[in-house]
Amino acid sequence: MKKLLFLFVSILTITSCKQTASQTGAANGNADDTAKVVLKYAKGFTVEYKDGCKLVTIADPQKEDAKEYKFALVPRGEKNSFKNLQNQGYTLLETPVRGVICMTALQLSGFIKLEALDHIVGINTSRRLENKEMAQRIEEGKTVKIGKEGNFDEELIIAANPDVIFISLSKRGGYDKMEEVGLPLVPYLGYQETDPLAQAEWIKFTGMFIGETEKANQLFEGIEKRYLEAKNLMAQQTNQTPKTILYGLMHGANWYAMGGESYFSHLFRDAGIEYFLKDDNRSGGVNIDFEKIYEQAGQCDYWIIQNKNKEPMTYESMKSQDPRYADFRAWKEKHVICCETFKTTVNEEAPMEPDVVLKDIIKAVYPNLLPDYEQKYYKLLP
Repeated sequence: MKKLLFLFVSILTITSCKQTASQTGAANGNADDTAKVVLKYAKGFTVEYKDGCKLVTIADPQKEDAKEYKFALVPRGEKNSFKNLQNQGYTLLETPVRGVICMTALQLSGFIKLEALDHIVGINTSRRLENKEMAQRIEEGKTVKIGKEGNFDEELIIAANPDVIFISLSKRGGYDKMEEVGLPLVPYLGYQETDPLAQAEWIKFTGMFIGETEKANQLFEGIEKRYLEAKNLMAQQTNQTPKTILYGLMHGANWYAMGGESYFSHLFRDAGIEYFLKDDNRSGGVNIDFEKIYEQAGQCDYWIIQNKNKEPMTYESMKSQDPRYADFRAWKEKHVICCETFKTTVNEEAPMEPDVVLKDIIKAVYPNLLPDYEQKYYKLLP
């Protein structure tokens, strides 16, 4: 009885929230989203405008001949006029969508940047979620936690009444229950973009779904401008030898780093820093034994780390984790750059702020070039 009452209250709360978001969108003219998406960097989705709808094709940008997912974003209330597109392999979605379930923190980043969290009716978990507005929505019951991949709460998903669910193909899945009740599943592949600006350009993807394309375009223009300004600043520094940098820590028996064509490797390159795996052609995570790491990176000038523990990282805590860390030049010279993930919004906001991350790194390595800049995510350990 208590569970049924909870579900009834959840439905009332979330439906009210969706109506408010829809009314707000209509008031702002979002139902007639006439601005168009023109992509410059992102490779994971394309958009074609045809007969009053948006034909969106999504595919993994890192794989040749990747499976394509095709969606037709049609004006709300006009779905029957586009039934013929189903024969061409398109799933019809009425837009602007009113309620969305996000399965990763990265997917939230576009909604946060667009100031559109009212559209988020569900997320898979609040673990490592530091955005205060999102946390408040969960506390007030406006956004529900539906459980982790492979163990979703079907009743909560139905109660959330989403128009669409953004999924990640890299997760374990467990989406069968969602498909059984007819909920549209849309792959969000921004995490597969290795160019920082390409990942940030997925804000346009989010904007299309909620009727905020014009705002998304404007926000991205600002992101791109600031990023390229920082990148060009470093390109002008032709009289100095590039600093070298190491990424990662030991995980079990191996060191976990990112490949030479990864998101971080692009950031380092644009920051005028030489990554120790710059000649590696992999774009994802790389496991390397300690001896090889020390041979390749023991003399790197800088070392960058994401600390996912609840306790702040210090040079002494690093040494206590693995005494061999103290043998690295970057540790000895106190050149370790750290992002404390438990007290920053890096997981849910940094994907739409590559300009900020780039400046954070530049400031840590070349502080004189950005004397008045205050870092947000990545800083030298004190």
